[in-house]
Amino acid sequence: MIRSELIQKIADENPHLYQRDVERIVNTIFEEVIEAMARGDRVELRGFGAFSVKKRDARQGRNPRTGESVPVEEKHVPFFKTGKLLRDRLNGE
Repeated sequence: MIRSELIQKIADENPHLYQRDVERIVNTIFEEVIEAMARGDRVELRGFGAFSVKKRDARQGRNPRTGESVPVEEKHVPFFKTGKLLRDRLNGE
């Protein structure tokens, strides 16, 4: 499901809301999650999961073409851990 499909589904299920308002709501939610993660905060949606940022330390990598050793800088990557409700639903429990 992509963002536009999510917006359309919410708008269809809530005919009293204008589509532009639903779009603004969905975009605001995503922006808040992104901003919180950019600050290094954890975002938890009960039953769904938790978004966090993990730090990857600098290391020595290898160029797969030449086998030459190259430095890889420290970086931060997004991480998602599923909630129990979502995990149980995916596994048919």
